[in-house]
Amino acid sequence: MTEPAKHAAGASRAETIARAAALVPGIRARAAEAERTRRLPEATMRELHESGLLRVLQPRRVGGAELDYGLLVEIGAIFGAACGSTAWVWGNLASHHWMLAMWPARAQHEIWGADPDAVIGSAFVFPSGRAKKVPGGYEVSGRWPFSSGIVHSSWLMVGAMVEAAEGAAPEMRMFLLPPGGYSVIDTWHVSGLCATGSHDVSCATLFVADDFTLSVEDTKRATAPGLKLNPGPLYRIPVFAAFSYIITGALLGMSEGAVEHYTAEAKKRASSYTGGRMAELAPVQIKIAAASASCDAARLLMVEDCRQLAAQAEANETPDELARGRYRRNSAFAAKLCLEAVDLMVAASGGAGIYDKNPIQRAFRDAHAAASHISLTWDAAATIYGRVALGLPSGNATI
Repeated sequence: MTEPAKHAAGASRAETIARAAALVPGIRARAAEAERTRRLPEATMRELHESGLLRVLQPRRVGGAELDYGLLVEIGAIFGAACGSTAWVWGNLASHHWMLAMWPARAQHEIWGADPDAVIGSAFVFPSGRAKKVPGGYEVSGRWPFSSGIVHSSWLMVGAMVEAAEGAAPEMRMFLLPPGGYSVIDTWHVSGLCATGSHDVSCATLFVADDFTLSVEDTKRATAPGLKLNPGPLYRIPVFAAFSYIITGALLGMSEGAVEHYTAEAKKRASSYTGGRMAELAPVQIKIAAASASCDAARLLMVEDCRQLAAQAEANETPDELARGRYRRNSAFAAKLCLEAVDLMVAASGGAGIYDKNPIQRAFRDAHAAASHISLTWDAAATIYGRVALGLPSGNATI
């Protein structure tokens, strides 16, 4: 059992943001170590637990803060400016407390009853898993990629396709696998987001009881069984329509951090060839203006979408398919803006930008890795929205 969180329940939004900002110097100082070891340092995980920041979306009834969904963007950006991997893992792990609140009561009691600080991993590539309905539950098997933060986790959420009768579409369903019920396969040897430790996970045929499963359809319609225990509007937000905002804050932070770092350096640097002040060069000024505008526009999109999601949940309204597609479209477009900002700062940095000691090179690698996530891929997200806008099915069953 982890050391109990000291600052989750009762924390205000402002207090929570301040606690996140207070962790930044340590996170930044450990960024190179995290990348080298391909996981978050234990000191970082300890601070995330002790500050209560992993529990910002967890229900108050079990000691969580139950704050607003938009904190995934705001805190993700705070951490992302210091270490993209830390922001990415934090967003994923914090969001799983939010998701667990939608599962049947038995699953919540078993996990949070034993340890309200329990760390839950995930792998939601649904076609990678197979499930078969059997009496009392399901038999689940598969091998899933991209389980971020799994080395810090005990339980695991996975997605799988449930076998259906001939001619019928398989059901998309999520399953909770217990400690010891799955294996971690060391596959995460990558160029960006190195410290997320997003390894593959697998399980042989494993029985999962009905109370440890959740239908994707229930997460769209605010009909999840956990809402009886957790009726707050936070838990009526559609999981996969809003899913991108679990990770976009990290990408926003990477881009904002790159702009901040380059601007600070340009104020004091002289050109290597002319000896003139970098700050006096019009191309430098223009790149800083364009990059910062891209960051600001991306932030506005993210914050406004999270506000709308919260307002709809508060009003007990279920977003229709076009609205759900718009959330995916906007998050992917915001990701494009963030990438443009980072790329401008790399181009402006010239040869200085390729040195290991320059954080801009890590921001570049991490940002491009982040933007390759399927939920942030512009062509995929734009196609979903375009199809629905034209009166066609979205083509994505999670939406």
